[in-house]
Amino acid sequence: IMYNAAFDLVDRNLKNNSTKLAFIDDDSNISYLEIANRVQNFAYSLEKENLEKGDKIIICTTDSINYPIVFLGAIWAGIIPVCINTLLPKKDLKYMLEDSGAKAIICDKNLHRIFIEISNEIDHDLKIFIDADNDDGQSKNLASMIIFEDAKKIEPFKTNSSDECFWLYSSGSTGAPKGTIHAHGNLLETANTYAKNILQISSKDICFSAAKLFFAYGLGNSLTFSMSVGATTVLTRNRVTPSLVIDIIKKNNISIFFGVPTLYAALLNIKLNKTDFSSLRLSVSAGEALPANLYKRWKKIINTEILDGIGSTEMLHIFISNNQKKVFPGCSGYIVPGYEAKLLDENGKKIKVGDIGDLYVKGRSAAISYWKKPEISKKTFINGWVKTGDKYLIDHNNVYTYCGRSDDMMKVSGQYVSPFEVEAALLEHDSVLEAAVVAWEDEDNLIKPKAYIILKENFIASEDLENDLTNFIKKTLTPFKYPRWYEFVKELPKTATGKIQRFKLRQS
Repeated sequence: IMYNAAFDLVDRNLKNNSTKLAFIDDDSNISYLEIANRVQNFAYSLEKENLEKGDKIIICTTDSINYPIVFLGAIWAGIIPVCINTLLPKKDLKYMLEDSGAKAIICDKNLHRIFIEISNEIDHDLKIFIDADNDDGQSKNLASMIIFEDAKKIEPFKTNSSDECFWLYSSGSTGAPKGTIHAHGNLLETANTYAKNILQISSKDICFSAAKLFFAYGLGNSLTFSMSVGATTVLTRNRVTPSLVIDIIKKNNISIFFGVPTLYAALLNIKLNKTDFSSLRLSVSAGEALPANLYKRWKKIINTEILDGIGSTEMLHIFISNNQKKVFPGCSGYIVPGYEAKLLDENGKKIKVGDIGDLYVKGRSAAISYWKKPEISKKTFINGWVKTGDKYLIDHNNVYTYCGRSDDMMKVSGQYVSPFEVEAALLEHDSVLEAAVVAWEDEDNLIKPKAYIILKENFIASEDLENDLTNFIKKTLTPFKYPRWYEFVKELPKTATGKIQRFKLRQS
């Protein structure tokens, strides 16, 4: 059956929602009808630039109304958008350009100079389109490719749901970033499973996501979910801070807010006024497991649920989640309807309830493979299952609890210790703002937990505090899990999605 994801998302809103606001950004807003026109204009402009079906175009811009237009316009024309992080260093940008073989790039003004440099260093021609209103002589401006009077209607590229549609680069929390190839059917699959069943999203919702569109999490939150039902999304080019979140929620009557645990922690570290959040019906957290104490404090002050869940670039969005009927603080929750999951030991055997195992997941939003990485693809995509690289345990009620990334787990006294479990316990202590726990060797070369801690204001690192933390953990968890060393730091190394890069701490 012919199926083009961009046509589906645009066309489904033309009958009932054409005059409705689809997106609001820092400068303007746009209706669903106008989105449809501009998506087709951009598809037409790409054809005029002699880009061919199957060519790749990198999108490296911050969130604005132009982002959904260029993303969907490329897909409409049969050109493959490759979404990449605007905060990456030059070497990573160059790696992704060379790795993907992209023929064109759309970038922000502030990244233009870097991409001009890169295009002079690589061995294939590169068209640069700059997300600005005026030409600079070297590159074509995006506005002229999107907004013109005689809007050209062009037929969507005829393809089907299992064909290659777009790429995302994994955040590369370990090793080189991987080009993750997604099919046309994957986009709407996340809306039909998670957005429909867990969020119960409707055209009345107004959404805001702290995670940007170039992340799998942000792409669902800010584009697919709202467009699947004719809701409205607020986008911002700005760096997301607690004060900006409050401002956007208050000003736009946001009903669904998508955050990450570090942002919830930062919000809870300032004095919140419940009335600023009165429009919220739901908050969502992903990117890193949400500690129970953050959930409880948010619920107490704001009085909305935070639905914590786990997703991945490979699966495109959340596949295990808490739901509105039942939240298990400190747990990832149940399998989202439409997905399957299983836990296996190192030998690929099913594990007992309560034991820690490797998480495998199956669903129709799974990526096709990694680009030009056959060995890693073979280890990740196995007979329809995706090995997530996460360690989990499941209880008698089929509730899943996150234990850490496979490479972050440690065996202490012959037993698995989840760094996340120790971190969550440390966060219950009055002095701790953030914590990261890693495996460390003692003088006998035996592995023990070491904690890196950011203290709250008004607390000072001392031996007494270390002793207090140790006693607190011994009372809270099985005693052998307590950290043997503490290091008090000003910040923790993180990926752009807010995941703690524990491997960097292990190397330090």
